Amino acid sequence: MSLLLEKESKKSTYNIRIKDTVAMFTKGLFYTLFDEKKAQEKELISLKKVFFELTSQLSINNGEHIWQQFVSKLEIIRIRLDLDALAAYKSDPAAKSLNEIYLAYPGFHAIAIYRISRELFLLNVPIIPRMMSEYAHGLTGTDIHPGATIGDSFFIDHATGIVIGETTIIRNSVTIFQGVTLGGIQVKKSLSDTKRHPTVEDNVTIYANATILGGDITIGENSIIGANVWITKSIAKNSIVTYQSEIKITSKNEVTI
Repeated sequence: MSLLLEKESKKSTYNIRIKDTVAMFTKGLFYTLFDEKKAQEKELISLKKVFFELTSQLSINNGEHIWQQFVSKLEIIRIRLDLDALAAYKSDPAAKSLNEIYLAYPGFHAIAIYRISRELFLLNVPIIPRMMSEYAHGLTGTDIHPGATIGDSFFIDHATGIVIGETTIIRNSVTIFQGVTLGGIQVKKSLSDTKRHPTVEDNVTIYANATILGGDITIGENSIIGANVWITKSIAKNSIVTYQSEIKITSKNEVTI
């Protein structure tokens, strides 16, 4: 038995209930981002207490410093989310108003929680950012690792089944549809410190159920990746990538039983 397994086997319990606290904390932060200033300040006092409770239970040091650094990022998070919402409104013909994006689009909700958890990840906060991303995953069907780097004006349409890995880089004005995977081509623990996931350059659209794998893969700017493609090599800028399949339609009158 490895030393890690031996150490873990001595633990009789884990504080699994902390998942509920993280869910409440995450939901509160999401709502607070859109509050007026006075309401936001009041809510942040309550959320700070919850954050300290979490850091205490997880034995995370420097909670006060982390919180102050994190709160200083809320304004820029909101600005970036407004750009994301605007990108969704401009891209989706079904969107009737910006208000609809903020209130009813699971892709926007997933991006919002990603942008919140990302700031905590950059502050080297352990565990909590991943728990926040899993909370969003459960709500929206979208799994975005907080380690991923995502630029401005990001639009996720329909959301369900999307996976964006830890070392993914997504530039500006990118749109992805349901079922897209930006993943690693190999799953080895020895690769944990290497770039395992693709880079997507500016103004790329990736349609439903496309799979793009590998840390050395780049999707060039202004490209369109069609539905159901499987990509394991880089794509030049201004490309259109499609999957060709034959669909045969036969009249019932032509079928003999």
